Amino acid sequence: MSQPILIILHQERSTPGRVGYALERLGYQLDVRRPRFGDPLPPTLTDHSAAVIFGGPMSANDEDDFIRREIDWIAVPLKEDRPFLGICLGAQMCARALGARVYLHPAGHAEIGYYPIRPTPAGLALVDPWPEQVYEWHREGFDLPAGSELLAEGDMFEVQAFRHGRSYALQFHPDVTHATMYRWMARGHDRLEMPGAKPRTAHFADRAVYDYSARAWLSVFLERWIAG
Repeated sequence: MSQPILIILHQERSTPGRVGYALERLGYQLDVRRPRFGDPLPPTLTDHSAAVIFGGPMSANDEDDFIRREIDWIAVPLKEDRPFLGICLGAQMCARALGARVYLHPAGHAEIGYYPIRPTPAGLALVDPWPEQVYEWHREGFDLPAGSELLAEGDMFEVQAFRHGRSYALQFHPDVTHATMYRWMARGHDRLEMPGAKPRTAHFADRAVYDYSARAWLSVFLERWIAG
């Protein structure tokens, strides 16, 4: 039996969503931990197949102890060359762990809703095709860390996905489910008013168009990420 995959979440009721479902379909058990609420992080990944750090409403630039601990912990998969995946906040933490800047958009814009991304040749070599648009929920982006390979880019925030060894970072949310979207729009409705954010109706209309390709992309991506 495969070793479990370490799942790092940031809120009491958050879940790994579609990423969790896809990993379970691949035969992996999930070791879910919430360091923000006192769960420990393992000193090594020898007992895990891979690790994923998910998103959250906080910033990778925050001074909270758990933010700092998670960023520092990313040195474990980097040093051990084990599969690591950062999603949204997790991607920003990975960028910071690799010495890159995490920043607010200079015009205060946010990506809240579906937005187009463009895979690079390296991204297409990994998975072909990519979805035309992906679901986003963030107001910060990050620079491409030194020594990393850009996999996908966007218009508002240029770096949308990168690879550094066996570590991958996705600014967008392949984990989001229909129920998650409702929950985020209820709890984070104020972010729908930010410059650049899509109106509520567009979220669901665009999901009907782009969700199938995003789901198909995720299945292929996760298999190739873990396989290395």
